[in-house]
Amino acid sequence: MTGGASALLAVHLAATAAMVGLIWFVQVVHYPLYRMVGQAQFAAYESAHQRLTTWVVGPLMAVEAMCAISLLLFPVDGLGKALPIVGLALLAAIHVSTALLQVPAHRVLSGGYDPDVADRLVATNWLRTCGWSARVAIAIAMVLVALPG
Repeated sequence: MTGGASALLAVHLAATAAMVGLIWFVQVVHYPLYRMVGQAQFAAYESAHQRLTTWVVGPLMAVEAMCAISLLLFPVDGLGKALPIVGLALLAAIHVSTALLQVPAHRVLSGGYDPDVADRLVATNWLRTCGWSARVAIAIAMVLVALPG
């Protein structure tokens, strides 16, 4: 395995692992605590949440996506295509879920707390939580499969 392939796999794993940690924190801690913010402060809180979260997840998601695409376009010796294809398909599903389910829920919540929308956000966010958890297993498997010897 070349140095470039090793670096690509390492950056891919690091970005994916970071997203797994973030999504589990959001799923188990952050979103459930929405209930405790209070109606009067919620719109401002949600607006700040969206703005600040973008600074953290935006670059990680971009790096992860670029790496996932690169692993498919520039195959790593000995890795094959199955793991990169499955990993990229999962990432596409995560991004579709984000665009079609979580972002619209956040837009509604920007106008104020709605318990039904917040509950739907937590419920649908399990799609991303499970997807990223599966992706980190795939990213680890890619590193292990591509290791020499």
